[in-house]
Amino acid sequence: MYWIPAILWMALIFYLSGRTGSELHSLFPFIDNLNPGHIVAYFVLGPLYYLALHRYHHARPFVKAFLLCLLYGITDEIHQHFIPTRYPDLYDIARDLLGAGLGLAVVYLVQRKGTTSQSGTSRK
Repeated sequence: MYWIPAILWMALIFYLSGRTGSELHSLFPFIDNLNPGHIVAYFVLGPLYYLALHRYHHARPFVKAFLLCLLYGITDEIHQHFIPTRYPDLYDIARDLLGAGLGLAVVYLVQRKGTTSQSGTSRK
């Protein structure tokens, strides 16, 4: 059940990855450079993986979520190899990992702040 949001988000990434350059520009005509889209997509995917892993009590969910983002990023680039006007790019994987890392860092900081707030409240 907790994997459903991650799977749906992966399906959206797969769908967008399967579009040609001109199709993407028609979907997002207000965006000239779509490279930051990798950062945004994986900024969301990393925390979705973390949520599923954390809910199922996996050890080291942050590390595993980051590695899953790496693996999905690699498969995404392989997928793009078969799409006209698209090609695999190592820099896209780097952008994927940047987004995943930032998203996971936000989750970590929010959790840490929540833990700090709760421990401060219990002392009163």
